[in-house]
Amino acid sequence: MEKLKQWRKLDGTKIKGSIEDEIRQVLVKEKEMGHDMKVCIGTDSQVKSKMTEFATVIVFIRKGKGGFMYIHNEITNKKMSIKERMLLEVAKSIDVAYSLCRLFTIYNVDMEVHADINTNPNFKSNDALKEAMGYIMGIGFAFKAKPHAFASSSCANKVVQ
Repeated sequence: MEKLKQWRKLDGTKIKGSIEDEIRQVLVKEKEMGHDMKVCIGTDSQVKSKMTEFATVIVFIRKGKGGFMYIHNEITNKKMSIKERMLLEVAKSIDVAYSLCRLFTIYNVDMEVHADINTNPNFKSNDALKEAMGYIMGIGFAFKAKPHAFASSSCANKVVQ
């Protein structure tokens, strides 16, 4: 049996049960309140000595009325190149987006996958841009990269320990 990923809210409240059940409840509540929603999913990582920590976020934007997010952190000891790490960030975001996209379709919520990859070729992360863009768009998801990928480059970046 696969271990449930431990998700939490920004205030630290742990999500009991599956993230899918939590998101379903949130979507019902937000729709009842009349909020027009958009969701952005992104992952960032930080390398610290021999460890790499990943933070994946699901950012809900209430159009014109603020937002909130859910966070999942994960640590690995695997040594990776920057390109491999960027593509693993994208894979983690896609995994979450894919598991939730049916709910977003049912509740008519637009979703984007954000990649913490620089569009400027002078940055090392740019080496992964074409593969990441093809991966995300090939599945049919909307894609944003830096500087427009705030879910990964700002939100997830703030919660990588």
